[in-house]
Amino acid sequence: MKDVLVYTLLRILLFLGLAAVVYLVALLFTDRVQSGFVILTALLLSVPLSWKLLAGPRERVAARLQARAAAASERFEEIRAKEDAEDTE
Repeated sequence: MKDVLVYTLLRILLFLGLAAVVYLVALLFTDRVQSGFVILTALLLSVPLSWKLLAGPRERVAARLQARAAAASERFEEIRAKEDAEDTE
């Protein structure tokens, strides 16, 4: 769970950092900055950057989730096999 929180926090920080940069750059060229423009631009920039910059944390999250899913599936199969064995008795 910690890996998921770390990855989510990194994504949020990347977005907020990009929003700040976009806002400051927009202030250089205009007197008034549209918040929608800042949010949309930061969102569009954060997607490919997070794909590249956050590959390591994303892979750790995926590995952790895959391991948990495999363990849950194994437990389910054990319970099902036990129930099947009880039904045949």
